[in-house]
Amino acid sequence: MNLGEKSLSQKEGQTAVHVARDTIDTYLNTGNAINELDIDLPEIFNEDRGIFVTLYKKGALRGCIGHPYADSPLKNAIVDSAISAAIKDPRFPPVTIDEMEDITVEVTVLTKPELIDVSPKELPSSITIGKHGLIVKSGYRQGLLLPQVAPENDFDEVEFLSHTCIKAGLPHDAWITGAEVYRFQGQIFSEKTPSGQVVEKEYKK
Repeated sequence: MNLGEKSLSQKEGQTAVHVARDTIDTYLNTGNAINELDIDLPEIFNEDRGIFVTLYKKGALRGCIGHPYADSPLKNAIVDSAISAAIKDPRFPPVTIDEMEDITVEVTVLTKPELIDVSPKELPSSITIGKHGLIVKSGYRQGLLLPQVAPENDFDEVEFLSHTCIKAGLPHDAWITGAEVYRFQGQIFSEKTPSGQVVEKEYKK
């Protein structure tokens, strides 16, 4: 990660994933959120960061919600996003506590999105698959895809742009016809198995 933000250490990344899982487990068991003020966390968790929490059940997406922009401290954003990914993703029914033994938790910490201020024909060459996530905006519509989406789905740069437009509810070629395109990077920490070892994911093109 660059663009001026301090990266999380491996231990801090593990902590972020553990907080996300503990948040979900606590909420599903009690109906209450963890009080992030009561958690003893490294100082970086007090910094405003954009983050997403992603849940996978036996390898299939089970929920993904987050804060695209650095609008709250990291610890607050993790707690909020973890609960939302578990019970508020409109694409899926709410996660049940019994499912959690089959679910792996992933936390992606984002850099600040930057407008890619080039002509449409130069947009694909301004994106690095596996490194950049995308946001496409046009009017009140906005869509975001995390950096891991492109390599995990074998998208090239044009396909990545097109799918981000579709995520925004726009035509697939909106990136050619005037939509704004932003890129960002993500530091990805993920459980290898449910409640198991947490590793930092990196994608090489």
